[in-house]
Amino acid sequence: MSPKTKFDLALADVLAAPSAAATARAQTALRQRLSAAQPPAIWYDLLPETPVGPLWVAVSEAGLAAVHYGADPRAWLASLRRRGYGAPERSAEQTAAWRTRLAAYLRGEARTLPPAVDWRGVTAFQRRVLEAAGAIPRGGVLTYRELAARLGQPRAARAVGQALRRNPVPIVLPCHRVVAADGGLRGYLGKHGVQTKAWLLQLEGARL
Repeated sequence: MSPKTKFDLALADVLAAPSAAATARAQTALRQRLSAAQPPAIWYDLLPETPVGPLWVAVSEAGLAAVHYGADPRAWLASLRRRGYGAPERSAEQTAAWRTRLAAYLRGEARTLPPAVDWRGVTAFQRRVLEAAGAIPRGGVLTYRELAARLGQPRAARAVGQALRRNPVPIVLPCHRVVAADGGLRGYLGKHGVQTKAWLLQLEGARL
């Protein structure tokens, strides 16, 4: 039963037979409805020093929400609001686990990252593309066309590329493992672009 339905029924009880118990139930239902209407909380903090530069990390109660290359997070924080989150709150505590995991991975101390991603604000097609990229094994690469073919849309290589460029959680969902048809490394997120992509593939032992 939705919070709205619970509130409507509790309010009907109060109107039909006012009592302290009915009023208390209505108040509880109203609080639940208001809580459900609030955008989900999101926390962020900086991982200042990594081999690929500073990384901003954002998490929600549903999982990892975003990873951002770069020193200035203002536009990135605004994008989180557009994805439907509440006002981002900086928190070292809430983001500690994911910042630790990413740091260990980039130091070569961990070979995998958990796929616990919050998909809020991601389209169904983009999610399919990113999940397919996430299925590429460490050390492996696919071309954009090959990834499109895995989705059953072999002519959608360009759309696949666009979806990967909007990847909200790079590194964790490894869009860097997708390359051009000739094996070349095309544009990539981050300050150093394809150099970052090449470094990540080298870290993972990929052969191009």
